Amino acid sequence: MTYSIKPLEAGHDRSAFSCGKDMLDNYITKQAKQDMKRRLSVVFVMTANDNDKEVIGYYTLTNDGVDKDIVPEELSKKMPPSYQSLPVTLLGRLAVDKNHQGKNLGEKLLIHALKRSSEISKTEIGSIAVVVDPLDKDAISFYEQYGFILLLDRGRMFLPMKTIDQLF
Repeated sequence: MTYSIKPLEAGHDRSAFSCGKDMLDNYITKQAKQDMKRRLSVVFVMTANDNDKEVIGYYTLTNDGVDKDIVPEELSKKMPPSYQSLPVTLLGRLAVDKNHQGKNLGEKLLIHALKRSSEISKTEIGSIAVVVDPLDKDAISFYEQYGFILLLDRGRMFLPMKTIDQLF
């Protein structure tokens, strides 16, 4: 089966989406479209090419900043002293419908988000890393598999853009 990932549109059916995490389910079914209208985040949805309306996975991207003091020292020491908050891309949410879990679709969504973040950071909006706020221990384990490291703040995880660039 082949899949497409693109920004959320009015014709995408989000009503039946369920990944098993209420916060993520409620976001895509009730709040995602409003966040896009308000330009709070961009929601990217995954659909199967044989049914390009049903949302089977999604992720969100937005701009953010992290305190220079919590970034790994090998990166923070290279930053100009005038930057106390460093620009990052926040991968705010990532979820796969439970009927489609176990097919590595979470990995496909993550890779798409990382590649997109890397490309944008080179020419459109500066960003030194992708940051995630893992929801639980399962999410921490998922992101650790891809090289994300825990920051010294409220449980955020961090993957430098330089590392992401090496993937592509």
